[in-house]
Amino acid sequence: MIQEITNLVEEVKYNLANEINKSIIYVYWNIGRIIVSNENEFNNRLEYGKEILKGLSDELTKYLVKGYSMSNLKYMRVFYKTYPNFDELNEKLSWSHYCELMIIKDIDKRNFYEKECINSNWSVRELKRQLDTSLFERLLLSDGKVNKEKVLALSKEGQILNKPSDIVKQPYVFEFLGIKEQKPILEKDLEYKLIRHIEDFLLELGKGFMFVGSQQRITLNNTDYYVDMVFYNKFLKSYVLIDLKMNNLKAENLGQMNLYLNYYEQIVNSEDDGKPIGIILCAEKDNIMLEFALGGLSNNIFASTYTYYIPNKEQLINEVEKVLNETEKKILSMMLKIFFFTISYLFHL
Repeated sequence: MIQEITNLVEEVKYNLANEINKSIIYVYWNIGRIIVSNENEFNNRLEYGKEILKGLSDELTKYLVKGYSMSNLKYMRVFYKTYPNFDELNEKLSWSHYCELMIIKDIDKRNFYEKECINSNWSVRELKRQLDTSLFERLLLSDGKVNKEKVLALSKEGQILNKPSDIVKQPYVFEFLGIKEQKPILEKDLEYKLIRHIEDFLLELGKGFMFVGSQQRITLNNTDYYVDMVFYNKFLKSYVLIDLKMNNLKAENLGQMNLYLNYYEQIVNSEDDGKPIGIILCAEKDNIMLEFALGGLSNNIFASTYTYYIPNKEQLINEVEKVLNETEKKILSMMLKIFFFTISYLFHL
């Protein structure tokens, strides 16, 4: 009886919260519409916005009490201008979600975070954290191959996990550990802290991750090896093995990870499991060495760096734009070569 009544009350509370949220979104969007429509009618008056919004705020506060400050009315105005089509709003997102989303000027980026909020059921706190750590830019830089198709795919669908490389980020951000950047720390201490903050770590890893355990033992010929942390990703149906390195990536780290992956594929995997994935998290990595070391290996091995502080947003954005511009230059150069080759060929004919 207790369980049945509790479930009933929780269901009603959930439905009521959804209805209240939908009503708030409806009211605030329409207030924004009313403000903008009147603004357009009197747009010849430069001081219109400031004068009217202040007066409107004072009167609404007098009649409706809280929630109609001048700053809130400005947000409602921006809300309508950002989402002029009410049918495009999603009832799964709260007003607090939209307050974070509508200040993102880049449409592709805003669409990505909106899709991820819906697909991953992010709370407002989780959304703020992913915005602060520039998840969008980090996903674009994860494999070093940024292009407009990738940007558009993220904006239309969010993060889709179809292949092992889709789960990798560059860099990983562990600001939730509270470790100072210059403070020396042992690998076992970093692992301990990540386990203590497992919910934050799972959020940083991304969707579909489940924690299996730490220091998972592998025994071969009376020799014990230990995988730092093991996860399982339900979307890729694969074990994800993570090795923590405090220093720069070394070639022997890749060989060790290759051993772990072969063991898991042959001994641990069930028939339904995909090939295991290995991620080495290190302080720094040499991409040229990485390319030569991984050449010819069939296993899914990735290396990424990590940081204890939130990376510089502008730097990440500039890096994405730089890679995009370089890609466009390469495409243009190739098209020019084809053009001149065709002209030369026709001239000789």
